[in-house]
Amino acid sequence: MKNINLFATVLTYPAPSSNYRGESEENRTVLQKIFQNGQKYAVVSPESMRNALRETLIFMGLPHNRSRVYDADQLAVEFKEFPNASKYADDFLFGFFVAKTEDIKKNKPLPPKRDSIFRCNMAVALSPYKYDAVFYQSPLNQETKNNEKTFWSNASTSALLHREVTHTAFQYPFALSQRDCLEHPEWVKALLQAIAQLNKVAGGHARAYYEFAPRSVVARLTPKLVAGYNTYDFDDMGGFSELNRLGKAEDKNCDLPAKEFWIGGEIVRNMENDELTRLKEAGAHLYTNSEKLFDALTTEFLPSNK
Repeated sequence: MKNINLFATVLTYPAPSSNYRGESEENRTVLQKIFQNGQKYAVVSPESMRNALRETLIFMGLPHNRSRVYDADQLAVEFKEFPNASKYADDFLFGFFVAKTEDIKKNKPLPPKRDSIFRCNMAVALSPYKYDAVFYQSPLNQETKNNEKTFWSNASTSALLHREVTHTAFQYPFALSQRDCLEHPEWVKALLQAIAQLNKVAGGHARAYYEFAPRSVVARLTPKLVAGYNTYDFDDMGGFSELNRLGKAEDKNCDLPAKEFWIGGEIVRNMENDELTRLKEAGAHLYTNSEKLFDALTTEFLPSNK
């Protein structure tokens, strides 16, 4: 049996976003951005999405090795033990790297590093950043007779905080290889369920609420080693022009075989009837609901679920 690879692009719903940022001087929080097509676009790192997926899988009850430590004086995590991809879902799905030689020697024959089987690239905004910002006040914690025995403070004065914001949707691609998933298909199934309801992809000390659950999805199951289409093709109206390349596999003029494509969510709900008919007749798998698409896609991708 040929190895099947899953390539997908997820589009989120638009909303005001300040959920991933760098911190700088003068109480100014800055959105991470990249420059493309002559404009700046906000981005969200794959590490932020992977962390949210890890916490979602913990909530779903999967065995996990790494968890966040929230009361440390710096960004910190706790490992229950030396990484073990056979024992823990997060080590299996997201990989690890141990650098200290003495720790590696103590834990032989366990491997000290492993690649992530979940490949995910940066999430990029669909709408350019327009230099919008909001200001809000951080109040002074005042010492009074009521709190004089327990008083604490962060600063000697109140502060005006400056936060960059942008109203946008994001899109991001991810990939999985069936061969990498066969040892623990149940963990991969949970991962795909987590992507279908992804949330808490947030910086700003997790104050922001911005859903990364799919508004639309375009996915391909193929023995090819690359997606074969533009994985950042969603436009600011939610359209995906690469779908024009899909056709019947037996057609000599077919650019991409529609039967390998799974399309779901708003993009299907908004399709013209002629386009729906064309894609259905060509063999594409169409779903008006993104969660149902992920259910069907999981069944097709993971042999144990067939």
